[in-house]
Amino acid sequence: MRSTVYLSGLLAAFLLFCTYRTCFGMSHPKPACRYPPSQWCRSLEIALECKVQKQCMEVNAIRPNQTVPPVSVTLYYESMCPDCRIFITQQLFPTWTMLQDIMAVTLVPYGNAQVKNSDTFDLEHLDYYKLHGEPECRGNMIEACIIHLTGHSAAFHIIYCMESSADVLNAAQPCLQLYAPSIAWSTVDSCVEGGLGYQLMHKNAVMTRALNPAHTYVPWVTINGVIKQKNSTSGSLDYACTGAAVRLNRSLC
Repeated sequence: MRSTVYLSGLLAAFLLFCTYRTCFGMSHPKPACRYPPSQWCRSLEIALECKVQKQCMEVNAIRPNQTVPPVSVTLYYESMCPDCRIFITQQLFPTWTMLQDIMAVTLVPYGNAQVKNSDTFDLEHLDYYKLHGEPECRGNMIEACIIHLTGHSAAFHIIYCMESSADVLNAAQPCLQLYAPSIAWSTVDSCVEGGLGYQLMHKNAVMTRALNPAHTYVPWVTINGVIKQKNSTSGSLDYACTGAAVRLNRSLC
């Protein structure tokens, strides 16, 4: 129990730091190396080449006992929500890249959707209504299919690639080819166009609607199943972690 509290506190402190400064903005180098950020601390040789040996040493210094279960962070979000995209690309993904040994991320693309015929799940007549229209419905389903087909760890790289692009939908195929070349795009397309995509969306709908307390906006974050409210003590990990506290009063999805 104490280990879980320690890990939650460590993760909270790290993300809270991002509330007041751009993550890694003051010291994070921009090396010209041939490895993605997720690999920078894999070995000393890579860290030296990418000029991040100091940062990797600091991460290793605070790394806890590997037998301790990782902190479970779940993000409920929408693929087209601007604030969700900011949170994923500027906060959650960079944090996970550095702390993935102690942090397990689950992505739930659904958000503020409303489901028609949800009580009697019918693939032919199930409709999803999204804040940003049909493109977001498709974006959510594409990302749900990618998570299902590749697993959360690999999918996180792909979804980060999509969410950081100018066009989320058009980036889906090249991002998949970049980070999961063994998965054919036709497999994702079949998932989206077929019954599997609707089943995955229905599962995400059930998870989102089961939140207690219910979510009131996205991005909505839970740690080990518990939402951290804005008025809680240090360790607040909900929308305040998007990097600019002034956004709290005027920009929620």
